Amino acid sequence: MTMNLDGLYPPIEPYDEGDLLVGDGHRMHWEVSGNPEGKPVVFLHGGPGSGTSPWQRRFFDPDVYRIVLLDQRGCGRSTPHASEPDADLRYITTAHLIADIELLRKNLGIERWQVFGGSWGSALALAYAQAHPDVVTELVLRGIFTLRREELEWFYEGGAAALFPDLWEDFIAPIPVLERTRMIEAYHRRLFDPDPAVHVPAAIAWSTWEASTVTLEPDAEQIAAMSDPRTATAFARIENHFFIHRGWWEEGQLIAGVDAVRHIPTVIIQGRHDVCTPMMTAWDLHRAWPEAEFVVVDDAGHSAAEPGIQRALRAATDRFAG
Repeated sequence: MTMNLDGLYPPIEPYDEGDLLVGDGHRMHWEVSGNPEGKPVVFLHGGPGSGTSPWQRRFFDPDVYRIVLLDQRGCGRSTPHASEPDADLRYITTAHLIADIELLRKNLGIERWQVFGGSWGSALALAYAQAHPDVVTELVLRGIFTLRREELEWFYEGGAAALFPDLWEDFIAPIPVLERTRMIEAYHRRLFDPDPAVHVPAAIAWSTWEASTVTLEPDAEQIAAMSDPRTATAFARIENHFFIHRGWWEEGQLIAGVDAVRHIPTVIIQGRHDVCTPMMTAWDLHRAWPEAEFVVVDDAGHSAAEPGIQRALRAATDRFAG
């Protein structure tokens, strides 16, 4: 199944891009498209570790928005890449990513901007907005994920296996039976083994599990893209690194911290059949933050490429276009 993006704006190319020196030996790749004099918006990708894709520019009216995309540390076109056998992820943490976003905002001469994030991007958007509420004009959040214990256990420790028992067998296959009670930790040992014969198959199994379950109907193109060894290794390593450390947050911190951002106009968009980041988290955020608009898409799973999610996201950015 090829992605159908009819619900979005036409494809565009960036008019500016570069690599920002963010410290600790890291360079963060960024690009800007749309209207150079337009309303600034920053797109925060998921994973963590997925990087950006050209189609993600298309959520925003290019005549109205100045559209900023960035590849978070270690993935996409940022360097050093987390797929390298001896990759060091010590300087890839939530605090580092928040600081990188702020550095980019200042370097681009942007005073305030809209923040748009889905999946892990929704967590990073919330964390960034709670750290810097005065520079955020609006929030568009999709597929809410906050790295609480119950969220991680649902998807990586066996909960979602109730819906995908066939795919779950492939996910647990690289892990010996006696280690399967703690899958994230078992994968951690393999993903960070310097031997590619160990970490590459583990990374492909981890990434394929996610790619196979994010859409309501299987998307063979996405599964194939996520099975690429370099892409899969960076993605799986960075995700697992963040999950082991629970985002460096206290349990429930992002939802508990809503008071800091309650004044920011916000739309929360959630697929009813999202298996990757199930609706329980979006619902908890909605209950804590009833002032934010809450949109449930009944015919969608997790992916931003699903038609109902596309329409809801575009409606949100159109509404905030000002």
